[in-house]
Amino acid sequence: MRYTSVRLLKLGLVLSLASSQVLADDLHNQVDAIIQPLMRDHAIAGMAVAVFVNGQEHYFTYGLANKQERQPVSRETLFEVGSLSKTYPPPLAALASAEGKLDLNAPASRYQPALAGAPLGKASVLECGAYSADCLPLQFPDEVTSSAQALAFYQQWQPRGEHGTQRCYSNPSLGLFGDLAARAQQRPFADLMSQTVLPQLGLKHTYLAVPAAAQGLYAQGYDAQDRAVRVNPGPFADEAYGIKTNVVDAMRYVRLQLQPDRLSPTLKQAIAITHTGYFQVGAMTQGLGWERYPYPVSLDTLRKGNGADFALKPQPTQRLLPASPAAQAAWYNKTGSTAGFGAYVAFIPSKGMGVALLANRNYPNEARVEAAYRILTQIQAPE
Repeated sequence: MRYTSVRLLKLGLVLSLASSQVLADDLHNQVDAIIQPLMRDHAIAGMAVAVFVNGQEHYFTYGLANKQERQPVSRETLFEVGSLSKTYPPPLAALASAEGKLDLNAPASRYQPALAGAPLGKASVLECGAYSADCLPLQFPDEVTSSAQALAFYQQWQPRGEHGTQRCYSNPSLGLFGDLAARAQQRPFADLMSQTVLPQLGLKHTYLAVPAAAQGLYAQGYDAQDRAVRVNPGPFADEAYGIKTNVVDAMRYVRLQLQPDRLSPTLKQAIAITHTGYFQVGAMTQGLGWERYPYPVSLDTLRKGNGADFALKPQPTQRLLPASPAAQAAWYNKTGSTAGFGAYVAFIPSKGMGVALLANRNYPNEARVEAAYRILTQIQAPE
């Protein structure tokens, strides 16, 4: 009897492994059918894609990390992720909030006294993190090239509306948010991120500055004229668009959003704070870094919410009081771009599914969203 049971157990394991391989092969074919035409249509040199479904991670790599050197993309290839970086300072701020070091509702001037007396100093830390503080511009003016000049810019900025009434997607706004969170802990932002937050998240191949030992893994980006480019650092670049990462770390980051129980209780609380909805902007609920939509959601809604028109124009916004708790039936996402790179991440907690797309070309957000949407809606996950 025992011999038969063992044989049945082994047979079940074999069948399970065979079934998993079939699912993996099907997924590979599905992802290939979406990503390969995407790369042709947008002249993308290389991409790395990760999908999390049914409790398993799946990785797919395509094309070249460096065309001149004919270096293929691998799981270890580092990509710039642009504004996807804006989801990384919020855990730092949320961790400080959970530990009682930072009050998200405090005025900016509490943590940056140089803003006392300036209109922007009255905006809350939270409003800076949700792009709802005084409608700051998308970028600093070209003449602002140092931290001192950035501070003078903030001091002189004249608001274009009441705090918390307009969402103006903005590097200066998110940059100030990250800076305030670091000042509340009396340590430089880069040190806190590199020595505390990234290690606590287990992200061993995610960097603000790519170390010499990893330079050979750093993909070359390509702009619209197919010129080789990489990101130019500017004021608060680390806070707003400075992250470089590989697809394995990007997927770990997604999994931590889906499975925060793997983290310490304080960091788990911090993740929940970033998933909380603080402002309603049309169909989108603005969290800290993450943008969320009720799930199921239409592709058209996601295209609009991630499109250039939505990002580049002021959008009416309404503060949610009380804040909307982290949601399970939701599509969370964030795009990111530099001159030569394009990234997109999305995850659905209720489905236990997520996707990360990294590319060494800046191609339209709408195309990224459609690719991710097709991947996640074509595969099967447990209810």
